[in-house]
Amino acid sequence: MRKDARRLHREALTRTLRTLRPHLKQHRLLALGGLLALAGDVIFRVLEPWPVKYAVDAVTQALGARLSETTGLGGDVGLTLVTWALLLALIVGGRAVCNYASTIAFALVGSRVATQLRSRVFDHVQALSLRYHSRASVGDTSQRLVGDIGRLQEVAVTAGLPLVGNVLTLAVLLVVIMILDPVLSLIVVATAGAYFVLSRFATPKITHASRATRKGEGKLVGSAAEALGAIRVVQAYGLEKTVAHDFADGNERALKAGIRARRLAAGLERSTDLLVGVATAVVLGFGGWQVLRGRMTPGDMVLFLMYLKIAMKPLRDMAKYTGRIARAAASGERIADLMEEPVEIADPKPALRMGNVDGDVAFDRITARDGHGRVLFEDLSLHIPAGQRVGLLGPSGAGKSTLAGYLLRLADADAGSVLIDGYDTRRVTRASLRRHVSILLQESVLFTTTVRENIRYGRLGASDAEVEYAARRAGAHDFITALPEGYDTVLGNRGDTLSGGQRQRVAIARALVRNAPIVILDEATAGLDPASRATVEESLRELTRGRTTLAITHDLGTIQGLDRVLWLEHGRIEEDGAPAELLRDPDSRLARWVAAQTKGTQPEAAQTKGAQPEGAGVDGARPARGGGLEPAQRRLRA
Repeated sequence: MRKDARRLHREALTRTLRTLRPHLKQHRLLALGGLLALAGDVIFRVLEPWPVKYAVDAVTQALGARLSETTGLGGDVGLTLVTWALLLALIVGGRAVCNYASTIAFALVGSRVATQLRSRVFDHVQALSLRYHSRASVGDTSQRLVGDIGRLQEVAVTAGLPLVGNVLTLAVLLVVIMILDPVLSLIVVATAGAYFVLSRFATPKITHASRATRKGEGKLVGSAAEALGAIRVVQAYGLEKTVAHDFADGNERALKAGIRARRLAAGLERSTDLLVGVATAVVLGFGGWQVLRGRMTPGDMVLFLMYLKIAMKPLRDMAKYTGRIARAAASGERIADLMEEPVEIADPKPALRMGNVDGDVAFDRITARDGHGRVLFEDLSLHIPAGQRVGLLGPSGAGKSTLAGYLLRLADADAGSVLIDGYDTRRVTRASLRRHVSILLQESVLFTTTVRENIRYGRLGASDAEVEYAARRAGAHDFITALPEGYDTVLGNRGDTLSGGQRQRVAIARALVRNAPIVILDEATAGLDPASRATVEESLRELTRGRTTLAITHDLGTIQGLDRVLWLEHGRIEEDGAPAELLRDPDSRLARWVAAQTKGTQPEAAQTKGAQPEGAGVDGARPARGGGLEPAQRRLRA
C-alpha cells in the first residue's frame, strides 16, 4: 500500500510538471531572474549571523573574557558594535530586496502560466467530442478550469518558491556548518535525515487524501450545478429536500477527506517541530559545554545557533508546504486527466479550406454504430440537391440527429463519406465547414450578453445594420425594441428572460445573419404554443428560403411545407418522396404516422420492432428532446 501511495505521488507530480512544462519554457528568462534573486537571498541569509557573532564576541571581550579570536576591528567596543549593526542592517535590507524580487518574478511566472494553461485547457474541452460532454459533469469540468488551476498557481507562489529557496539554503548551510564544527553539524544532518524519513511516509498519504478531497469537491460542484440548472423542476416537484440531502452527503464526504488530508499534514508539521526542538536543545547544551572548555567563543555558539535556526526553518517550511504541494499535485493530476482526454474530431493534416458552396449534400455509404455497439446506419446513401428542403422522420433513436450532426462533424461515421459540393467533410477544416451550416435546436441557447451580441454570434463580423436586418426578417425586431434597452438589453441565463418563441426568433436571426447555404432544424417548433409556433414558422420560412434544409420535425405544418420527406429506420432510408405523394398512399409510413398523430395515439412506426431505444444519440450521447444534439448547444454559436 505504501509503495502504491508513493508511486501515485510521484506520478501525480510528474504528470503535473509535464502539463506545466510547455508554458514554463516561455517564461524561462523571468524564472531565471527569480532564481538569481533567490540565490542572492540565500547568500544574505548565510551572511546574516556573522555581524551578530562578532558583536557578541566584542562585548564578551570588553567584559574581560579572554578569547582565542578577535572581533576583527579596533579596540573601541562602541565603534565595533555600530559597525556590525550597520552591516547587519545592510545584509537584512539586501535579503529583503532579493526576496521581494524573487517573489514578484515567480508570482508573474505563476500568473502567466496559469492564465495560459486555463486557456489551453478550455480550448481542449471545447474540442472534445459529444461522447465526452454527454458523460462529463459541467460543474466538475468548471472546477478543474477554475479551482484546480487556481490552486496550482497559488501553490507555485506560496509553496513552490519558498521550497526552492529553503532547499538551496539548507544545502549551503550544511556545507558552512560542516566547515565551522563537524560535530555539531552532524546534529543538523541527523535532524534533516529524520525529517526526510518522516516525509517519505507521510507525503504519499497526504497526496492520496488530497486527491480524494479534490475529486469530492468536483462532484460537489457538479451536483450543485445540476440542481441549480434544473431549479424549475426541483421547485415544481418539491425536490428541495431530496436534492439538499444528496448535496449534504457529498459535502460530508468531501469534508472528511479534507480533514484527513489536513490532519496528516499537521502531523508531519508537528513531528518536524519536535525534531527541531530536540536538535536545538542538543546544540545549546553541547555548544555551551564547548564554550566553557574554551573550544568555542560565545559568538561562535550564537553563530551556530542562528545557523541552526536558519537551517531548521526550511525543515519546518518543507513540512508545512508538503501538504500544499500534495494538494496541488492532486489538482494537477485532475487537469492532466482532462488534457489526456482524446480529441476524436480534429482537423486533418493537411486540411483543405472550403470555398463558397451552393449546399449540395451527399451521404455516401454511411455505416456507424451507436455507443452500445448496435448498428445505427448500414450502407446508407442519400443525396440532397442544393436548395432542397428535406424532412427527416423516424422512430426515436433511429439516428436522425446523428445523421444531421455529421454535416457539422459533431461526430464521424465509422465508414463512408459526407460530401458538401464534393468536399469530403473529413478533409476540410472544421471552421470552414461549420461556416457553411446553420443549426436551430429545439431549445435554442442564448448567452448572458446583449441581444445584439447573441445575434452577432452567427457571424462575428456582422455590422449593427446586418444584425437588425436579420432580426426584422426573423420577426424579432418589434419585441427586441420593446425591451428596456432594446438590442443592448443583457439577457439572463440561457436567455430565460425571454419567452420560448422570442428565444427561438432571436436564434433564427442568428442563423440568418450567418447566411449559410445549409440549414439544420432540429425540432425547432417543438414545445411552442400555437401562436408562437405560427410566428416562428413564418420566420423559419424566411430562414430556409433558397437554402438546403434538413428538418428533423414531428410538426405536421412543417412537414407539409417541405419539398421531400425521408423516413429513417433500421439504419436505412425506408421511405423517400414528396409529402403530398406519401400522404396519398395510406400504407406509407408517413400516412400511418399522420393518422396516428391525428387520433392522438403513438405512431405505429415508433413501436416498430428493431427501432433504436430512446437515448442512442451521437456516439452514445444522450439525445435532446428533438433527437440528439443537445450537448452541442454548449459549443455552437449558430
